[in-house]
Amino acid sequence: MRAGPRATRRAALVAVLLSLLFGLVSVPQSTAVEPEPTAARPVPAAPGPAPAAAGTTFRNPLNPGPDPFMTHWRGAYYLTTTQGGSIRMWRSPSLSTLLAAEPVTVWTDTDPSRNRNIWAAEFYRFGDRWYLYYTADDGVDDHHRLYVLESERDDPAGPYHFKAKLTPPNHASDFAIDPGVFQHNGRLYLAYSGINPYQHNGLNIAPMSNPYTVSGNAVAIDADGGCPEVREGPEFLNRNGRTWMTYSTCDTGKPDYQVWMLSLPNGADPLVPRNWTQHAGPVFSRADDRGVFGPGHHAFFRSPDGTEDWIVHHAKTTSVNTYTNRTTRAQKITWNADGSPNLGRPLALGATQDLPSGDPGSGTYWINDDGRSSGEGSVAYTGTWNSGTGCGSQCFWSDDHWSDKAGNTATFTFTGTRIALLSVRDTGNGIAALSLDGGAEQRVDFHGAIRVGETLQYLSPRLPFGKHTLRIRVTGERNAQSSASFVSVDRAEVYTN
Repeated sequence: MRAGPRATRRAALVAVLLSLLFGLVSVPQSTAVEPEPTAARPVPAAPGPAPAAAGTTFRNPLNPGPDPFMTHWRGAYYLTTTQGGSIRMWRSPSLSTLLAAEPVTVWTDTDPSRNRNIWAAEFYRFGDRWYLYYTADDGVDDHHRLYVLESERDDPAGPYHFKAKLTPPNHASDFAIDPGVFQHNGRLYLAYSGINPYQHNGLNIAPMSNPYTVSGNAVAIDADGGCPEVREGPEFLNRNGRTWMTYSTCDTGKPDYQVWMLSLPNGADPLVPRNWTQHAGPVFSRADDRGVFGPGHHAFFRSPDGTEDWIVHHAKTTSVNTYTNRTTRAQKITWNADGSPNLGRPLALGATQDLPSGDPGSGTYWINDDGRSSGEGSVAYTGTWNSGTGCGSQCFWSDDHWSDKAGNTATFTFTGTRIALLSVRDTGNGIAALSLDGGAEQRVDFHGAIRVGETLQYLSPRLPFGKHTLRIRVTGERNAQSSASFVSVDRAEVYTN
């Protein structure tokens, strides 16, 4: 399904007030409209209080990819997301700089039976080596199987070499995805999603004799999920006398993709299905009022000082059934009085959060499209732009600017080393020309097949620390699939290290 054209927004008065309030450049307002969904839009929240110090906070997304797995080790976060043809890893000392981190390709494969559709990598340390688990196929989805790599040194970023195919004897030729490993009662187990009596993508658990050897048959777990089709992405927390297994349900393209939970007491055998207790209802699900849909495929990690538990997951900003726009986010979790994890409600994309305890921060800050900034930043417009708060939870501070008039510009002035531009991607968006410090222009297409918000449109190369400018010029051009040539401006993230 496709999102329809936007309704007209009466933005002139809002823009004038914002100009008076925040010292924006005076910009005449046109009557042009910005494409938006046919569904009713949420009422935007009023601007909140001044943000916390930029060096102690961060905002999602952490990465534009789906299926995240992350851990903190020896002063850095390590993150993988699904890339398709390879496994890439991002490393950063702070959550606030993961979005701007340079990826390292830790694995590609020349074996044609397993070098396509590489998904859902996870990595764990056993002894002084890291083991990276993933699923891949030969280009046919039903040929997905499970594999594991072994690091050549004590470093989650590798290098890695191929170690083994992971095949329970009773599922030697069966579809399998989303491998994860857990320890219970001192033994190691493989959990994954694959063929079982309950779903084509159902939960299975098999014993392991070491990190790369399956030592027995898999058993199927009949897990609830609020929909019939999928139980996938099992993850584990061992705390308070139990192992808690969380997993994602429903098709990941649906807005109702969500997280459910089972638990197992210490001392019980994970390979006896009746030993698992089902938690009633989802424990992490869509939050329409915050513009969060399909939250799932997740993992858990500890804060740098080990005092906090966090979830990393993917979600979307659209209720359309689609596999695109799944971005990686993180937020803190807590624990209930009965000892179970409390995953809370997913936060809106762009919500400012405190960094995990022990995270050193980095001095990052934001610049909003209306001129507000949490650091040394501003934005100025030339020409005729529309502005307003109609985009609600799909935008940072619930507002944005947009224009289709060729030659109009928006110029961010910032002090730092790098800038990321995030804004709406839409069916009626066109092509912008971006230039740093007055240099050569780079063309960026802001069009999307469906309307989504807070999309990473552009990430600059690293620059010498200092004062810089990023100019966005409306070209008036669009690709053949777009219905108009609007360019949207929402927020910028500035990096100082």
